[in-house]
Amino acid sequence: MTLSLKGKTLFITGASRGIGKAIALKAAADGANVALFAKTTEPHPKLPGTIYTAAEEVRDAGGTPLVCVGDIRHEEQLKAAIDQTVKAFGGIDILVNNASAIALTGTEATSMKSYDLMHQINSRGTFMASKLCLPHLQQSDNPHILNLAPPLNMAPHWFGRHVAYTMAKYGMSLCVLGMADEFKGKVAVNALWPKTVINTAAVQNQLGGVPAVQAARQPSIMADAAYAILTRPVAEASGRFFIDEEILRDSGVSDFSLYRVDPSLEDDQLLPDFFLD
Repeated sequence: MTLSLKGKTLFITGASRGIGKAIALKAAADGANVALFAKTTEPHPKLPGTIYTAAEEVRDAGGTPLVCVGDIRHEEQLKAAIDQTVKAFGGIDILVNNASAIALTGTEATSMKSYDLMHQINSRGTFMASKLCLPHLQQSDNPHILNLAPPLNMAPHWFGRHVAYTMAKYGMSLCVLGMADEFKGKVAVNALWPKTVINTAAVQNQLGGVPAVQAARQPSIMADAAYAILTRPVAEASGRFFIDEEILRDSGVSDFSLYRVDPSLEDDQLLPDFFLD
């Protein structure tokens, strides 16, 4: 059974660009209300777009945007944004925990400032956004929390390469594991992760720029996969660690060529994402 997001209210963290914005636009096409929570108010030399340009795109796509400027590391700013969303739209139906920080450094090369940033945004930010949204989500008729987080793969090499980042991302994954059990039958809590690298600012800045981007897929594949999850009834799936391509195949998609950054590449030439063996 597939539902619509028309009239639903989504609260999306890190929504000014990349995967967060792509999910916002997909929901907007259904006529959803979309609260965009991010701190990017001015253009960045290396990061295109702002929360205001994202809101314009949501409106153009058919949704009703709400700009919520704030830093997910600060509880009072996040709470104010959630209160603003409830006041504007009457509630929250879906929380997308997309905000994330990345530093692919080994132990000795990881500054404590970098460590703290990743843990404050990834694991702590996800926990806090979920905690603050849950009272509102439980009043919805089909509430979802979706974390952009990987499956819990305990292979040592995923820790040895960049233990600080892995710990921070797995904190988001553990929120899925725990909250899906805690709120079983009340709120669907799931994770979504890409099979391949996605064309985002993080890939451009962290994974070698153009070569990595050329072997990536566009954020739209994650948006389509998120839509397939968020339009399911709560009872149908919770506590799951979905992979974008797998859920889309289950939804009847067989041709993934339209998602490739470089159409000349075959699917088996694309870069696999982290944490997938």
